[in-house]
Amino acid sequence: MEKRVLERRGSLMNVQDGYAFHSDICCKLISYNWLQNIPADAFESDLVEIHFKNTRKGIYRNVNHLKLVKGDIVAVEASPGHDIGIVTLTGELVIRRLRSDQIDPEKAEFRKVYRKAKPADIEKWKEAISLEHETMIKARKIAADLNLNMKIGDVEYQGDKTKAIFYYIADERVDFRELIKVLAERFRVRIEMRQIGARQEAGRIGGIGSCGRELCCASWMNKFVSVSTSAAKYQELSLNPLKLAGQCGKLKCCLNYELDVYLDAQKNFPRADIVLETMERNYYHQKTDIFKKVMWYSSDPNSSVNLIPVPVERVIEIQQMNREGKKPDQLLDTRYRREEASISLSFENVVGQDSLTRFDRKSNRKKRKRKKNKRNQRNNR
Repeated sequence: MEKRVLERRGSLMNVQDGYAFHSDICCKLISYNWLQNIPADAFESDLVEIHFKNTRKGIYRNVNHLKLVKGDIVAVEASPGHDIGIVTLTGELVIRRLRSDQIDPEKAEFRKVYRKAKPADIEKWKEAISLEHETMIKARKIAADLNLNMKIGDVEYQGDKTKAIFYYIADERVDFRELIKVLAERFRVRIEMRQIGARQEAGRIGGIGSCGRELCCASWMNKFVSVSTSAAKYQELSLNPLKLAGQCGKLKCCLNYELDVYLDAQKNFPRADIVLETMERNYYHQKTDIFKKVMWYSSDPNSSVNLIPVPVERVIEIQQMNREGKKPDQLLDTRYRREEASISLSFENVVGQDSLTRFDRKSNRKKRKRKKNKRNQRNNR
């Protein structure tokens, strides 16, 4: 996030009052304005997207027609009082965001943007943020003392310090009426309990995935679609829970990213559960290379040793012969023998997992070169 000074109507607000101070906001669900080089008059809209702590966002109506740009700190309508957030989207992109969520911007009701945040608003906002971690620790202890089977994952104070949202995770229904009374008496604020799932919690906490990149749920994803193990089966992935599960303990959301491509590629593939019968023996399906259009078979249904790559066209041909009561002499005839050889030799070591002694061999080469140079020098003498 670029560090710059925001100057608005004579009031100087350093970026530390916004992004840098509230580090959770600057790295969660960042929105890129790809229409920023187009004149603003082309996409007039009084709707703006406001980003609060972690992954919480909301659409608000700029009823006072303020000149808002990305990065402005504003005071918006809340219930009760007002909240403080940062502008992340304006103009046509907000309309597109609503349409993608199947929300009609003309019929829906939105809360208002009151004003640009004043220095007094920002100071109170800072004070509220500084109380969140301590409040969360105390709330967890209170919940434990009340023997409630729940975990309070985060606390978010409203910008005016009149309300606090407690995010919790629970496997079962929890009666937290007594907890709300204790929390309200202890912290002297209005209490709101909001239940989240394991995926939402992972998005709020953040982290790095097994791919080496920031978690999708923490960086850009704002909708969670259900993921099933069938997505891994269609993509011929190993059904290893340790590899398929993300940091939230659920199946990785990225299993759905390429699923449609695999399903589309498999439309013309024959059924894999049909045994191929030949005069030699029967062959059983083990795995499929979808993009090379090759299906691998072995003679043992419980073993993947001695796999034979069979083109999809040949599999369809044998299945058709079996339905007619015929059996071919061999799994692969002369037409496909050459293809089998090319498939078998098409392996490439793209990962670079060579021999463990590859560095030793390089050093040996250097030694040989040195010895050879010394010999040449002696001969020249």
